[in-house]
Amino acid sequence: MNLLRGALGVGEDQALEVATAHAMLRRVSDGETGPALRVYRPEARVVAFGRRDSLLSGFPDAVAAVRDAGFTPVLRAPGGRAVAYTERSLVVDHAAPDVEGLAAMDQRFVGYAELWSGVLARHGVDARVGAVPGEYCPGAHSVNARARVKLVGTAQRMIRKAWLFSAVAIFDDAEILRPLLAEVYRALGLPFAGDSVGSVAEEVPGLTFDAFERDLVDAYAGRFDLVPAELPEELRTRAKALADDHRVDA
Repeated sequence: MNLLRGALGVGEDQALEVATAHAMLRRVSDGETGPALRVYRPEARVVAFGRRDSLLSGFPDAVAAVRDAGFTPVLRAPGGRAVAYTERSLVVDHAAPDVEGLAAMDQRFVGYAELWSGVLARHGVDARVGAVPGEYCPGAHSVNARARVKLVGTAQRMIRKAWLFSAVAIFDDAEILRPLLAEVYRALGLPFAGDSVGSVAEEVPGLTFDAFERDLVDAYAGRFDLVPAELPEELRTRAKALADDHRVDA
């Protein structure tokens, strides 16, 4: 499986970053490529809204709060609710052919949540799988610390013959994300508790971002035969064609 590392170098155009995950999914679905894993650190501060968020009456106010805070709003490819992250977060997108259909969705949620919790546990985190009260983008397969703070969010999207599994790990900057997410969820009219937002750095002082990313990639390498590769030009082209679907109008 190809391993794609690093951001695109597009700065504030984070819609293109998000569209790349969508493009990975579409290319697998169309039979243009095999499975791929992409790991990157965002180059800008982002709030990635779910499609359902955009249908709520408070969405314009939520977007205004995001922009006022210096974050870029985008619409993400997988499902779920709003997620916020900074340059001190790690985004992982995994696309692959679908041979089992819906029956395998829960297995993926469980398996990848266990992978992430295992990485965290090796650094001494009391890592658990499950939602914590008031968390952003609540999900039964979030990865938390001490059943108190969310560290990793997971989401999936399935289309014909392919699936996308995405995860966002908050390595640092939780103190920046808490007040912003409070504003966003207040505007959307959705429940949220600021103290549910955690970070790996708060749980493991002294752990470097490089070491955390390396351990995560090693965990995937323990399950898959990863082959480092450059981002294909065909993927970039498909992402550019899809980017407008992920932009939020001013």
